[in-house]
Amino acid sequence: MMHPTVDFKEYLRPGVRVHLSGIGGVSMCPLAEVLLGMGLRVQGSDMSESDTVRHLRSLGIPVAVGHSADNLQNAQLVIRTAAIHDDNPEISGAIARGIPVYERAQAWGAIMQRYQNALCISGTHGKTTTTSMATHIFMAAQADPTVMIGGTLPMLHSGYRVGHGDTIILESCEYCNSFLNFFPTVAVILNVEADHLDFFKDLSDVEHSFHAFADLVPQRGYVIVNGDDAGAMDSVKGLSHPVFTFSVRDDGADCRADNVAFHDGCGEFDVMIHGEFYAHIALAVAGKHNISNALAAASAAYVLGLSGKAVEEGLRTFHGAGRRFEYKGSYHGAAVFDDYAHHPGELHALLTTARSMPYKRIICAFQPHTYTRTQALFEDFVRELKLADIAVLAEIYAARENNDIGISSSQLAKEIPGAIYCSTLDQVADTLARIAQPDDLILTVGAGDIFRAGEKLLAKE
Repeated sequence: MMHPTVDFKEYLRPGVRVHLSGIGGVSMCPLAEVLLGMGLRVQGSDMSESDTVRHLRSLGIPVAVGHSADNLQNAQLVIRTAAIHDDNPEISGAIARGIPVYERAQAWGAIMQRYQNALCISGTHGKTTTTSMATHIFMAAQADPTVMIGGTLPMLHSGYRVGHGDTIILESCEYCNSFLNFFPTVAVILNVEADHLDFFKDLSDVEHSFHAFADLVPQRGYVIVNGDDAGAMDSVKGLSHPVFTFSVRDDGADCRADNVAFHDGCGEFDVMIHGEFYAHIALAVAGKHNISNALAAASAAYVLGLSGKAVEEGLRTFHGAGRRFEYKGSYHGAAVFDDYAHHPGELHALLTTARSMPYKRIICAFQPHTYTRTQALFEDFVRELKLADIAVLAEIYAARENNDIGISSSQLAKEIPGAIYCSTLDQVADTLARIAQPDDLILTVGAGDIFRAGEKLLAKE
């Protein structure tokens, strides 16, 4: 496919007609609203009716259901989601008519240049939580930010908001080098591990991508990096831009946690910046990794001139993003939680946090996400899943892949003592119902549709 020759910024003016293919997607819907707010004439299409589609129509945006070249009408440009390929009739129709086609990351990149501050939060994991924490802080500071998160934040009742302040906060994903289309003035790197190995060759390839991302920051901006993460530190080696570090452990970091205590698994600590007290934080989300995420969000607030009070207030009201250790209900005296963890590092953080809580047994119903990731990180998944008292394994969630490698969750189950393999989500729910006991912690875990097994279980109560 031909890449458009015109810089997307040229189209950011009132009256321009733009068509969004896949307009109902999590990062397309806010994009439609932002473009509408800039005075563009927005239209789009999606594969099915949804609340999102109905919401967009209520704003006066026409949305067609189904994809067809006729939907383009007299659009001057097309923006597509990553899931829409060149053989889609709207894309091939646009190319045939010479209408330029852009990726949504290119559109966000152009939009963020309109803001004085573009806070881009990246990392192999922790992005959604940290972006959500930063949103709470900037809202507490009444900075009226524009926000784009890859999950649902209860405070916003969605994954985004369109503000009128001078700051845009974006969760920034490395997959397919998407974040290299961005223009961060503050780039946060939480951690860098081997992931998305269907796209990246290996860890050094991933680090190279994060290095290029940090390199996008102008001299007036900031690169904020987790000093406790070897991959993150390796990825900013040799950068000409000075780096601002945060750490739970290292006294030499620019921003660090001091006087750390835990209450019911939730951290309470002082944030010290360059040796001076900045804020006292009492988190309402559990786990050591969330202290690190909070330090990242606090560091970003500090370099952008926000008060420590806004950090304290914002984080006090943060109870987690949707599908991040989210309480779903109880079944026969067992607590049921759901979590999006789908990488061994995330599983480790989740299960060690769970072990620190006062439950009798940890039952982890895990659905691996993609065949390539399961194969590439097989030994790591086996090791982490052994942290649960009982592992219940759902079949692998395909996402965008075909199972060309012939791998199954049943192979994981064979390597984990006492693990139970289930070929369907109904079987997962039945298994959980059979083994649940009072004071158990039942976790449904994965980036696919495993949360449905927890919902099926609770429906039996």
